[in-house]
Amino acid sequence: MEWANQLCENRQFGSKMTDSKYFTTTKKGEIFELKAELNSDKKEKKKEAVKKVIASMTVGKDVSALFPDVVNCMQTDNLELKKLVYLYLMNYAKSQPDMAIMAVNTFVKDCEDANPLIRALAVRTMGCIRVDKITEYLCEPLRKCLKDEDPYVRKTAAVCVAKLHDINAQLVEDQGFLDTLKDLISDSNPMVVANAVAALSEIAESHPNSNLLDLNPQSINKLLTALNECTEWGQIFILDCLANYTPRDDRESQSICERVTPRLSHANSAVVLSAVKVLMKFMEMLPKDLDYYSTLLKKLAPPLVTLLSAEPELQYVALRNINLIVQKRPEILKHEMKVFFVKYNDPIYVKLEKLDIMIRLASQANIAQVLAELKEYATEVDVDFVRKAVRAIGRCAIKVEQSAERCVSTLLDLIQTKVNYVVQEAIVVIKDIFRKYPNKYESVIATLCENLDSLDEPEARAAMIWIVGEYAERIDNADELLESFLEGFHDESTQVQLQLLTAIVKLFLKKPTETQELVQQVLSLATQDSDNPDLRDRGYIYWRLLSTDPVAAKEVVLAEKPLISEETDLIEPTLLEELICHIGTLASVYHKPPSAFVEGSRGVMHKRLPARTGSGESTESPDVGTAAGGSAPEAAPSIIPSQGDLLGDLLNLDMAPPTTSGPPPPTTGMQMGGMDLLGGGLDSLLGGDIGGSPAMGAGFGAAPAVMPASLNAPVGGGLGDLFDLGGVGMPMGAYIPPKIVWLPAMKAKGLEISGTFARRAGVIQMELILTNKAMSVMTDFAIQFNRNSFGLAPAGPLQVLTPLGPNQTIEVSLPLSTVGPVMKMDPLNNLQVAVKNNIDVFYFSCQYPISMLFVEDGKMERQVFLATWKDIPNDNESQFQIKDCHLNSDAASSKLQGSNIFTIAKRTVEGQDMLYMSIKLSNGIWVLAELRVQAGNSNYTMTTIRRSGSSQKMLTFFTCAACTLTSLCCCMDLMLSQYNT
Repeated sequence: MEWANQLCENRQFGSKMTDSKYFTTTKKGEIFELKAELNSDKKEKKKEAVKKVIASMTVGKDVSALFPDVVNCMQTDNLELKKLVYLYLMNYAKSQPDMAIMAVNTFVKDCEDANPLIRALAVRTMGCIRVDKITEYLCEPLRKCLKDEDPYVRKTAAVCVAKLHDINAQLVEDQGFLDTLKDLISDSNPMVVANAVAALSEIAESHPNSNLLDLNPQSINKLLTALNECTEWGQIFILDCLANYTPRDDRESQSICERVTPRLSHANSAVVLSAVKVLMKFMEMLPKDLDYYSTLLKKLAPPLVTLLSAEPELQYVALRNINLIVQKRPEILKHEMKVFFVKYNDPIYVKLEKLDIMIRLASQANIAQVLAELKEYATEVDVDFVRKAVRAIGRCAIKVEQSAERCVSTLLDLIQTKVNYVVQEAIVVIKDIFRKYPNKYESVIATLCENLDSLDEPEARAAMIWIVGEYAERIDNADELLESFLEGFHDESTQVQLQLLTAIVKLFLKKPTETQELVQQVLSLATQDSDNPDLRDRGYIYWRLLSTDPVAAKEVVLAEKPLISEETDLIEPTLLEELICHIGTLASVYHKPPSAFVEGSRGVMHKRLPARTGSGESTESPDVGTAAGGSAPEAAPSIIPSQGDLLGDLLNLDMAPPTTSGPPPPTTGMQMGGMDLLGGGLDSLLGGDIGGSPAMGAGFGAAPAVMPASLNAPVGGGLGDLFDLGGVGMPMGAYIPPKIVWLPAMKAKGLEISGTFARRAGVIQMELILTNKAMSVMTDFAIQFNRNSFGLAPAGPLQVLTPLGPNQTIEVSLPLSTVGPVMKMDPLNNLQVAVKNNIDVFYFSCQYPISMLFVEDGKMERQVFLATWKDIPNDNESQFQIKDCHLNSDAASSKLQGSNIFTIAKRTVEGQDMLYMSIKLSNGIWVLAELRVQAGNSNYTMTTIRRSGSSQKMLTFFTCAACTLTSLCCCMDLMLSQYNT
């Protein structure tokens, strides 16, 4: 508290022995005596009385009844007495606001005192009295102090502006104090500059959009000049301010780095970390081939190493920050491995953090040294530390491929010690090594099986069961081993039960004749005797697979598994960039952004590292798609994102479709290069076969598709109704489906996204409604699509120009192009979307109407249409029935043309209108169709044709036409009913 700090300052006026007596009295009824002493004519007696009041206040006694008497003591020339009275005022003014007004005149008078200490004291106390009634009386004294001739008064007044802004922001802005504060950045005194920067930074944090610190090269130069002359805390304020600046180019960035580098040798660790933060940020803009870049990397290492010689608490803070730095730029400390070796007297929290950094710095050059240390750590007495050390050996094997054999040998040596918890941790990490290097180290399985009886921890038992199941064909008595686990099935943890179920199914698929009874036993236990829904569901899935299609079961359960990555605990790149910008703060210790633990609006500004200039590369965050095992020193390890993590940098995102564990689709295998990405895929849009075409799934029969009972139900997996549902006389434009919720707020931390698709003037538009249902402001929106069937991609950035406040909604239209990367989706019109803001990256899927892809030049010439139609054999025709449509042929043709489905010709045969239509998709595929409409009959017949062979220019995409026209005609009844009303 402010008054407590001032109380410490007052000790200079008396010794501790003298003042301690005021805190030892236990006298009762002293309020009356103090009141008399406060009104005494003797100055010494009055001062003694005020000291007693302050002492009572400090130990928690209520002395607010003496407020008028203490305030009367303000009229004095004694600086010590004045400080004591001001302390009392700061503490009790809020509870006595009416009485506090009595002190206003004294404040005004003291602000004009000849002594600068009294002027500064008055203005500091004014800022600490948080009473709305008197703030307006203090504006004039504060304005004078901001322009005072004495720098001590000016620097105190600068801080007072920030305090006053917290009480009444509007008043500060109206009085022009913010402009005065900006002027103080150019002050000749470095401490005034530092305090002005601190005050502006404080105000800017509580008002992220105010842009108060509008830094430019001139103001940056002034700050750098002041940096060399102000106190250590002033230097921290200035360095933190510099970290928020983005240089214009690499030359300016290098110039700033050169002037900040001397701060690395400062004795205060906070100054060092603030300087490191500035340098880490500005290094992003320096070309890597620059000599200064290499020099800067070398200069950063010694100060970080020096921080590790402090007391344990400071070491821990330094290590947490170093952990971030090493993930971003491991080359800084790659030669300093020894300083992270654990000392015998290090606290456990320091040991564990050092261990983590050792693994991050491990490389082929130092792995022998690291393994020797880790093996030594595995013999320590601290069980938690030993477990971490054993796991670290496994992480080394996975990270440095050349060391894998040595790591496995070390783990086997540890297993031979027969120390229970060491053995169990070793088995857990060996399972990961098997995953990383299949068919390479399985010779150690026999040794692992010898320790089967000593396993009592769920994770170790589950790991051992996985090994037995995965390599059952190499273990002669695998069935006996698994049966021994099965005896106490109901007493095992869920993790072990699930692993045991899968392992026995694997064993059955490898040795079906010998283990049929065993698999029936485990399936019965999982499905009939278990209350766990996860276990029961998995049991039912295996049972159904094994009973209906053993071949598919084998392909699913024994499928080749993906290799695990180098490191699974790396911080997601976007979050890492933000944490680098918060080095030296709590965020860098928690490894969480400020918005995760700071309540309210303060401290939630989303910071990012600047983009590197002079090239097209983005910030050097680890590439999400980098393959494991690369040998280049700069190659960053890939990440397996766990559930709840931030899943990759949106700007480098490639969301591959999720790997399914189900049986392969019945379609034949096709190469991505020459395959028809759309062929045989649109049947899934309708959920079954339409008209029994042999090209579609044979298991659905030959009956025509049945329309959904509810006309409001989405048809065709989201294809939508292309008909305008407006009244008669509405323009025949393309149909725009109603907006639906794509991403609910509960799944996106308060961000709700609704939307639809439209085609206007030949451009596909994704129309979004963004609603903020959270309590914090959302900014920095960006969007990206996964590869999809038709190459849809944003044609420009997501234009959210203003921050989205709580309970606010904004509508955004995003133009789309069709020149993006192509990958067949299921269903074909499925679109996977990632949206990023300052809070997180969110993912959702939506389905766009196929009609959005129908282009305006899809009207084929009559002669070409006729020749193409005749050229295609009758065997390539497919017919579909469209039921309950009550439009005549002209109305249907007009409606369809609004969605770029063009009628080429019309003829009438035996009272039946026959419409011949053409459609062209954005990827150049043509669709030819015939629609038969009979007066008085609400059922239409549609015929689509296709040309066999993908080399022809005129391809007919019959399934697409079926889906599209079915979805078109499904809503005709609803449209006509609206016409009638």
